[in-house]
Amino acid sequence: MEVTRKRRLHRVVHHGLFVVLLVALVTLLAWLAREFRVEHDLTESHRNTLSAATLEVLKRLEGPVSVTAYAPARDARGEHVHQRIEEFLRPYQRAKPDIALALVDPREQPKATAAAGVRAPVELVVEYRRRSDRLTEFNEQAFANVLMRLARGAERLVLWLDGHGERRLNGPANHDLGEFGRSLEHKGFRLNSINLALVQEVPANAALLVIASPQVDLLPAEIQKIRRHVAGGGNLLWLIDPEPLRGLAPIAEVLGLVLTPGTVVDPLSAQVNAPPAFAVGVASGYGRHPVTVPLNRNTMFPFARQIGVIESEEWRTTPLVEVAQRGWIETGKLEGKLSFDKNRDFPGPVTIAVAFERSVGDRQQRAVVVGNGHFLSNTYVGNGGNLDLGINMINWLAGDDDLIAIQPRGVADSSIDIDQATLYLIVFTFMFALPLAFMITGAAIWWRRRRI
Repeated sequence: MEVTRKRRLHRVVHHGLFVVLLVALVTLLAWLAREFRVEHDLTESHRNTLSAATLEVLKRLEGPVSVTAYAPARDARGEHVHQRIEEFLRPYQRAKPDIALALVDPREQPKATAAAGVRAPVELVVEYRRRSDRLTEFNEQAFANVLMRLARGAERLVLWLDGHGERRLNGPANHDLGEFGRSLEHKGFRLNSINLALVQEVPANAALLVIASPQVDLLPAEIQKIRRHVAGGGNLLWLIDPEPLRGLAPIAEVLGLVLTPGTVVDPLSAQVNAPPAFAVGVASGYGRHPVTVPLNRNTMFPFARQIGVIESEEWRTTPLVEVAQRGWIETGKLEGKLSFDKNRDFPGPVTIAVAFERSVGDRQQRAVVVGNGHFLSNTYVGNGGNLDLGINMINWLAGDDDLIAIQPRGVADSSIDIDQATLYLIVFTFMFALPLAFMITGAAIWWRRRRI
């Protein structure tokens, strides 16, 4: 009897100790889970992880960022909108802990919502250093662009020459630069056209002037205004196609340009299923310059021309893009099967983009000349790193070196394309076949046990 009582006591103590240790372990795990958060993105495209470019933007924001979300706590379908906003911002807050979030329900605080000028059903107002911007879509690309605009500070004015059939930064035609212009606006640039036949001078507050392949000759008075802009230290992006300069030869002389006639032919284009006259820029052909050092994607330049430079003590020049390592400059017609003619053609490699820099008074003047306008056109801007290269050029010309190459990625398409037959097969399998299999298995087990 005494032995039985001891065994029972020993068992109670053993079980009690186990319960105490189990509770202690669960409590410890709960504390660790609250204090330390570990996450791992298992998605193939890592769409739940901030890109290196976005993290770089967050590093450049010195000081707190406040986000005020104007949204109902629940939408019409009963989903938790506030919770979705908190989850969206959580990766950014882990990377930058001083991002503060305030949630405002317009139904509960209509006066505060009206005072903030909120019009969308769900809208985020992001504030940094007394500057603010708004966000109505929840993806990394949109939010990072907002942060970039706030980091840029004052708006940069980009003017493009108009009135001579140029490629327009707001144009929808295939040869225009509208897509590129919209990307610049998303990055915080302000765009406007300028017709030098109607204005006295290029405005002094312009960050740069863009000349993109005029189709008719400029008037002598217009050329003089561009010369004064350059002579006064104004920045310039000049896109030159294999066409006449339309009266801009004096500007080429100021920069010391040597423009060889002909079109670049690049055998490397065959590897990307492009015509021979499409020059391909690769990493090994990019110069060591802030515009191109961070660029690690191929670029494509349809119908490009060579940009040569006369060395001078006035300008510091850097080749940006060199193409056609095994190609040449075709001076004949681009017809039939092209082949190198040593009597008339010029062998590669060919420099098609050059950066210029000099000191004018107390300011640093910059210019970029590209022997191609197609690469930023609506037709080709989406090829490889064309858009990144163009934005890097504009950032460098505008003096925003810190923002060069910070091009946040878009969210990859995560939808699943399923045809109708496959969809019916999935429905039949999970709604009929599997339940029927479970019922048959259960009935078989029941029958076997009954016979035993």
